[in-house]
Amino acid sequence: WKDLPREFGSKSTVHRWFRNWVEDAVFDKLMARAGKLVEQREGFKVYECYVDGTFAKAKGGGDGIGCTRAGKGVKIMIMVDAKGLPVAAYSTTASRHESHLVQELFEFMVSDELPERLIGDKAYDDDKLDVKMEQLGVDMIAPNRSNRSQTQDKRKLPRYRNRWTVERTIAWLQHFRRLCIRWEKSTAMFQGMLHLGCSILLIERVLG
Repeated sequence: WKDLPREFGSKSTVHRWFRNWVEDAVFDKLMARAGKLVEQREGFKVYECYVDGTFAKAKGGGDGIGCTRAGKGVKIMIMVDAKGLPVAAYSTTASRHESHLVQELFEFMVSDELPERLIGDKAYDDDKLDVKMEQLGVDMIAPNRSNRSQTQDKRKLPRYRNRWTVERTIAWLQHFRRLCIRWEKSTAMFQGMLHLGCSILLIERVLG
């Protein structure tokens, strides 16, 4: 906060305003409005979406932190459309497996439509997840883990080659240094930063 221009006010004032905006769900609403702008212009390409998670170390302590082999931190879960635009994102503890976090993404969707197909890596090869997605009318596509027999239709697996789409979006988000490491003690504050970053990506898409 101290790195902001002086005309923004003191770091404590800026932090207090940001906290108030998070409590009022300003950044959630901002991302939703940015999603509406995309749908009014070109629309999201949700015939095919990609899902992935990325780890962020938590150096400020606080709530919602999980322990992993990489250390203490949180996980950013994101879903993007076929062009790489974020359609859902949230932050949660890093100790939970990614296959258990997918369904919660749908609570943060900014698209009016659910994806026809959702593509992930081997971490999402899970029978329970397949059933949950099928109940939503979503076809879950993920290559088999090495310790599992063939559970996927091999004809669908070539779609996995385009999974770089979500990896590219994660790289875009990591241009925002505040999302690389969680310094906030509050999960809600960090998620506010995440939704602000996603909003910028969506608005850039609309305004060019």
